[in-house]
Amino acid sequence: MKLKTSLAFIFGIASASAGFAQTELVIATVNNRQMIEMQKHTAAFEQINPDIKLKWVTLDEGSLRARVTTDIATKGGQFDVMTIGMYETPIWAKKGWLKEIKTDAAYDVSDLLPPIRAGLSLDGKLFASPFYGESSFTMYRADLAQAVGANLPEQPTWEQIKEFAAKVNDPAKGMYGICLRGKPGWGDNMALLSTMVNTNGGQWFDMAWKPQIDTKPWHEAISFYVDLMKKYGPPGASANSFNENLALFVEGKCGIWVDATSAGGSVTDPKFSKVTEKVAFAKAPTAVTPKGAGWLWSWALAIPESTRKEAAAQKFVNWATSKDYIKLVAKESGWVVVPTGNRISTYDTPEYKQVSKFGDMERKAILAANPTDSTLPKSPYIGVQFAAIPEFQAIGIAVGQQMSAALSGKVTVDAALKTAQVAADREMKKAGYYK
Repeated sequence: MKLKTSLAFIFGIASASAGFAQTELVIATVNNRQMIEMQKHTAAFEQINPDIKLKWVTLDEGSLRARVTTDIATKGGQFDVMTIGMYETPIWAKKGWLKEIKTDAAYDVSDLLPPIRAGLSLDGKLFASPFYGESSFTMYRADLAQAVGANLPEQPTWEQIKEFAAKVNDPAKGMYGICLRGKPGWGDNMALLSTMVNTNGGQWFDMAWKPQIDTKPWHEAISFYVDLMKKYGPPGASANSFNENLALFVEGKCGIWVDATSAGGSVTDPKFSKVTEKVAFAKAPTAVTPKGAGWLWSWALAIPESTRKEAAAQKFVNWATSKDYIKLVAKESGWVVVPTGNRISTYDTPEYKQVSKFGDMERKAILAANPTDSTLPKSPYIGVQFAAIPEFQAIGIAVGQQMSAALSGKVTVDAALKTAQVAADREMKKAGYYK
């Protein structure tokens, strides 16, 4: 009896010690569908890494950016892995805020799409691993196009988009001509609006770093956008970003939607979308120039310098952005929902080619995006839908708020652009770009 008690006590202590020794990784991520899918496979990772436990903090895009920016700038150490993008990665790496990604032997860095890899690197070193990558394109209802005789070309203009939206708009039947981002934020409404400005011949800053917001291209792009959305968009559009518009489109409530290529898997997934067989794709719309019409982005996994669990974090990042992870998702959920825009091999997989209606267009759009030459006039910054300078985050948020206010009718487009210009000018002067 005493022996049994002693053994039970010893094994109890050992079990408790093993449990205590388990490393808990806190991962901050965005509430996009691909990241929700990743969380479903927590058990698969923990099974092959029993010494690591994953804890998820899932936030909307704006909240995620605010939380991780504050945490990393203050060395708060709340998170061991952060979901960040092509804007933050090189800036934070230069400040010494990120650990270099140490890939394992099976990772195959050469399989990453070159523009995505370059955007997540500094001095040739990878500081965030792409979970998925994207450009932007046009998704539309082919059945409605046929019904109203509004066939879109492979590369539509924004005027053709407007004509299509006008023809299919039928609010009485719950059908809105077009869905576009309206929620304020540099990565929310301003991602789309920056591309509209680019293709209208505009830019964020001229070669002297002076903001160019209160200019003709911006006025033309934003006036067109506000008019388009007021006439043919859904009610409350100023609160809608990617996820809200995705929900409207897959429910069959939008005739046309211009947004991230990463939406392609969702709108063609029969388990998720009601319009799977009815959706068609075209390139991102143009206006006076094709430059900067389609954005370039990647949601990627990075490791903050402040983590005390680097080895475990490196294991997780390697696993979640690997070829094996893509195969796991394909096996469990189907090839149509695997994360794309990150690896060349995914697009060349026969099973993926068989189910993807948009893969070739997405890959071409990503490869065609040029962050170093995305505007008609020469610009001093790198980035298609953002300017890769630390000050842009505050500027983009301020401008996004004004554009959202213009969309909701709280201010005129002219007033919104004037206020945005003043805010941007103030930030750039404060940062010492000019006097």
